[in-house]
Amino acid sequence: MSEELESLEEARDILISAIAQSMVIYGVTPSVGRIYGVLYFANEPMSLDDIKDEVAMSKGSVSNGMRDLLETEMVFKVWKKGDRRDHYMAEKDFLRNFINFFVKMLRQERSLIMKANEQAKPVIKDVAENAQSEEAQQTAKKDLENLNHSLEYFDWTMRLANAMESGEIFDFIPKQTTGENEK
Repeated sequence: MSEELESLEEARDILISAIAQSMVIYGVTPSVGRIYGVLYFANEPMSLDDIKDEVAMSKGSVSNGMRDLLETEMVFKVWKKGDRRDHYMAEKDFLRNFINFFVKMLRQERSLIMKANEQAKPVIKDVAENAQSEEAQQTAKKDLENLNHSLEYFDWTMRLANAMESGEIFDFIPKQTTGENEK
């Protein structure tokens, strides 16, 4: 390998490590981040075996990591002529990755809270309206206020998620065009 290619590989390793470390912020394991980083810099689609060799992980771990990355649409499968194995490429648009991931997390959060709300709210409302204890009634009324306030938050987060998915958010916060940050 030439000295230039070796230097390029070292630079890529630095960037791949940074990508892996930054993905931890979003709750993604460093090993999954490393898989994404390797695919991000790949010049052609890679099979699980190719990825396994690059990241020095077991094929099972790579397969599990790929499932996570496919689920968040950070990677996608591609067909490679003459090969029956699945091959993968990274979605290289970080903004699209962020939006897909963030919207998914917002929707999961809302779903969890709304299911709990459906179970708990009738009980709290019953206590607020029918409790014999004044303390229990007042506590339940305060809990209902808090629940209603949280629903305002979830309404806002769903409007944010919808604006991100539709691209409407870029009317308020425009994307930078290529070249603006190449200084």
